[in-house]
Amino acid sequence: MDHRMNIIILIVTGIIGATLTHFVSEQLKWGAVKASAILSLIVGLFFYCFPELLNSYLDEHIPIVFVGTSFIGMVSSKTLKSYPLLAISGTIFAAIYINKNHVFDGYGGALGALAFIALLVTMGFAEAVSRPNKITLKVSAILQKIFSNKDTS
Repeated sequence: MDHRMNIIILIVTGIIGATLTHFVSEQLKWGAVKASAILSLIVGLFFYCFPELLNSYLDEHIPIVFVGTSFIGMVSSKTLKSYPLLAISGTIFAAIYINKNHVFDGYGGALGALAFIALLVTMGFAEAVSRPNKITLKVSAILQKIFSNKDTS
């Protein structure tokens, strides 16, 4: 398999890891920790039992990406309700993971840190995009204050 296909497979794994964990946690009422642990165990055992099913790169990295994105799926539905946003977070996680260049080597909790970064970026972007009118109104109010003060001087 070529490198691009490996990347696509890891991104799809990231999307599935985040959304499936959230679904099992929230819809099936398993709870976040149990959903993440059991799904990660299934994926890990699958690749342990069938080590040469895919190429060695994917055999090594699919379980890692799945476990990391399952941390994203553990987010409360009160915090993040949207499956598309979970999918975006999974994609961001996979992209960072693929391009991390050993930045997190030797750092305990690297997958959790990457999951946090991906989720934070997604939530921040969603908040900024969902409220453009509020931002525009604040900028307009500031500009009006600036320009109205110049006229009164």
